[in-house]
Formats: sequence, C-alpha cells, structure tokens
Amino acid sequence: MTQTSTMTAEWSGATPDLAPSAHIDTFPRDNLPPRDQWPELLFDLPDYRYPARLNCAVELLDRNVGNGRGDHPAIITPEETLTYRQLQDRVDRISNVLMRDLGMVPGNRVMLRSANNAWMTATYLAVLKAGGVVVATMPLLRAKELGQMLEKARITHALCDVKLRDEMEKAAAEAKHLKHVVYWGEGDLESRCAAQPAGFTACDTAADDVCLIGFTSGTTGLPKGTMHFHRDMLAICDGYSRHVLRPTPEDRFIGSAPLAFTFGLGGLVLFPFRIGATGILLEKAGPDELLPAIEKYRATILFTAPTAYRVMAQKADGFDISSLRKCVSAGETLPRAIFDAWEKATGLRLMDGIGGTELLHIFIAAPEESLRPGCTGLPVPGYQAKVIDMDGREVRRGTPGWLAIRGPIGCRYLADPRQSDYVRHGWNVTGDVYIQDEDGYFRYQGRGDDMIVAAGYNIAGPEVEGALLTHPAVRECGVVGAPDGKGGMLVKAYVALKPDFLPSDALAKALQDHVKAEIAPYKYPRIIEFLEAMPRTESGKLQRFALRKMANP
Repeated sequence: MTQTSTMTAEWSGATPDLAPSAHIDTFPRDNLPPRDQWPELLFDLPDYRYPARLNCAVELLDRNVGNGRGDHPAIITPEETLTYRQLQDRVDRISNVLMRDLGMVPGNRVMLRSANNAWMTATYLAVLKAGGVVVATMPLLRAKELGQMLEKARITHALCDVKLRDEMEKAAAEAKHLKHVVYWGEGDLESRCAAQPAGFTACDTAADDVCLIGFTSGTTGLPKGTMHFHRDMLAICDGYSRHVLRPTPEDRFIGSAPLAFTFGLGGLVLFPFRIGATGILLEKAGPDELLPAIEKYRATILFTAPTAYRVMAQKADGFDISSLRKCVSAGETLPRAIFDAWEKATGLRLMDGIGGTELLHIFIAAPEESLRPGCTGLPVPGYQAKVIDMDGREVRRGTPGWLAIRGPIGCRYLADPRQSDYVRHGWNVTGDVYIQDEDGYFRYQGRGDDMIVAAGYNIAGPEVEGALLTHPAVRECGVVGAPDGKGGMLVKAYVALKPDFLPSDALAKALQDHVKAEIAPYKYPRIIEFLEAMPRTESGKLQRFALRKMANP
C-alpha cells in the first residue's frame, strides 16, 4: 500500500478543531456527524494545509483576476464566452442579489437547478462567495426527489433555469423552509443583477465551514447529503488535479457530467479555475455533441464516462480532435476493451479513476506515465488506501476485499445514521470490491452488490461485462445475479447489440463461448437477454439495480 502520511495507522478519533464559523444560520455545522464518527483526515502533505479563514470562491475566481488572468476566458459556451473578469462581475452581482434582495445569510442553503451553462457556474460561485451552502441538483430530477432534498437540507433559497421551472414549482409548493425562488432565462435574475452595484466583499468563511451538500445518486431509500468544506473544494484541485492530471493554464476542459455531479464540478469548473484555465460547458454533452464541440472549441482535456468513450471511439475519425491531450474516465468501471478502442482511435490512453460524492472527487488514479490498463491506479498523493475484510483487517495482496480510503477529505453525512456504515475505524469504506496487486496497484472487481455467488464462486459482474464488450456485436451490457430456482444464483447478462446484429439463440451461444475464451469459463453468463439499451442514471452510470429488479421479479 502506498502511504503518504506519517499519521498512525490506528484510528484515534483525531480531527482538527473547527475554526469559528462565519455562518449565522448554524444548521450546517449543527448537523455534521458526531466527531467520533468522522474519518481520520490526513494533512501531512503541505498542499493540503490551508489557512483557518478561507473562501474557495475567492481562490477560484478573484485570485485569477488579481493574478493577471482577468482577460483570459473562464467559460466558453455555445451562447456566450466569459472572461474571468466578466464572470467575477456576474458572480458579485448575484451575491448582492442573494444578500440584499433575498435576505440570504451565511449558512443558508441554496438549491441550484440547471444544465451546464455560464449562469449555473456563476450562481454556484456566488452562493459560495456569499457564505451560503450550495445544493446543486441534476436537471432530470422530479418534484418528489427535489422535495426530499428541500426538506432534509432545510433549503431556504433556490436559483433555477426557467427551462426547469415546472418541477421546481411543484416542489416549492410543498417546501416549508423555502422562502425564495428566482429564475434566470426569462429576465428575473438578470434584471435583479443589473440593478445591483458592481463588487462584493466575500464572506469571511472558515476553511472548515460547510459550503456544499452533495446528495448521492443512491438507488434505494432517502438520498444521503454529503457535507463538504471550503478547503475540500481546493483539496481535490491540489491533490488529484495537480499531482495526477497536471493541467496547464492554457488547457481547455470539456466533459459530459452535470455540475451537480461532483465529477463534473471538479473536471469542468474547479480544476480549470484553480489554475486560471478554461471550462467549456455544454447543456447537451452526449457523444454526438462532444466530438464536434472538441473540434470547434479545441478542447485539450476531456472528462466523461466509459460508455461515452466507447461510442466516440467508433466515430472519432469523422472529427478533428487532435487538440485533445488528456482524457479522464470515471463514474463507472473502465473495461479494457474501451481503453484499447480509444487508444486505437485517437492514440490517447485513458486515465482511469475512482472517486465518490462522499470524498468529492477521484482518490485513486494514475498519471500518464504510470497507467496500467485494467487497473484503476494508485492512491492520489496525500491519500492512503487498503483492501480489508468484513472485520476491517487488511487482506493479503491479490485477495479481493472492501476498499478503504482516507485522506484530506472524508465522508460527513448530513444528520444520517448511515454515517457509521460508511466510516469504520477512521477509514472511508466505499462499498467497492478491489484487489491490490504486489506493486500496489488497485484493480476494480465491482460494487459489493455487483458480486455474484454462483456455484460457490465469487464472480464480479463488471469483469464479465468487460469480456462481453470485446465481442464485435455488443454495444453495451450489464451483468447481474439471477435466481437459479434452487436457492442459488446464476450469472445473467443483459446485452444491447450494435445496429448490424439481431438477437438470436445462436448469437447468445456465441457470446457465451466468447466469454469462456476471454476469462475463466465458470464466469460465463448462463442466461443472456437482449435489450434495446441499458438503463442509466443521468450521470451515465449503468443502473445495475434496475437490471437486478428485472432479473429478480
């Protein structure tokens, strides 16, 4: 295990004392987990040592203007381009609207609803600068889901793109804590901003004041709100981005993930803004939109999910994407077949990584010179990782077990008893099954509930998916356990075919034989069912829980 801290391996319950909060509304700090349920935080790496008073919006935006980057493009969208100075002016005016017009006080929670665009970015930074707490939401969420967040986080204000008004209004009608909803896109927020003075003095927040509540895209039960501090927003920039991605101020970042998904927030806003680079924001950013946008805007760094890379690899030769120099894959496991297809199509090797809303962004990855296809990578500098058994003991190298992580950021759920499920003995236990090899590299096996026990064997669904994806007929697939009628489980594959192939018993048999030839024969899917497409979340993740429901009616 790669270790980058000299802190003791045993959990001591030690976390830094919290600095005096700038929050007038004390709800965020009042609803942090009990201190003895926090993970151990590691700050030995100098990059993660921040002053006690810190506002991340100042570091991400104002610092660039002060350092001479004011005329450099901060955001490029199909509708508008904003320099850092222009973005700063918009952010300051929105902050004034929040404080002067809408009565927001530091610590209030503000819901944001929009696809990726310049106003979404500006409102995000304005809430942070004014000392508020952002609750960003996926555009496709409905009123019921929004209502759960409004209630759990006791949200007082909402800023929303008018295109998403309908569900916002439905949710607002039932929200007892929500005081103000303001829309942009029809002139309301815009006119309010125009009436405000330029300039805004940032709230003197503590580095450990909560600034973001990120709700997980959980599959069952109530969503969990993950609470992150101002320093956390910088830590992912000064950790993964600085040490693994290594961008330059002239880079142009592009990607598909919504800003409400922390993978998108980091890759499209925080990482470029930390160094004065440029984020390219697209409201629609599927593979068919990304390729021409990369060509048009000369993007250099791409963040998207493996599924998108697979589709784009087949279409890349129709576009000039020679500007690309780094491509990051996360959100779900990266099969070797997709890694190889992208490298063949573009000459670029995908930089895999695993992160999570609980730890904000990627914590295991590898820089370009250390990539190993089929492996997620090594702990990001400043983090520690190990593979443990059910009792929390580290297992032998080469043995599957639960991934455990600790570093400068850790899980802090908003008033949620599930905190003790995720944090054990000071470590964040992510629910992912991994193997660590003798060289310290971590190889993904699956989520805990993706493991299938069939005929006494532990079989990882993603491994079988990776084998299926190497067959020329397979466009996408998902593998889950299905009951065998005898109290046990069988491996079942759901497969969506490429356009030139039709479902048949003969093709199902060919796919089974292909898997037997690719991996250990006992892992092959006993049942194959063909679908038009795989169910996916808005962030592009395969919804295996939906497949499990289909397989276990």
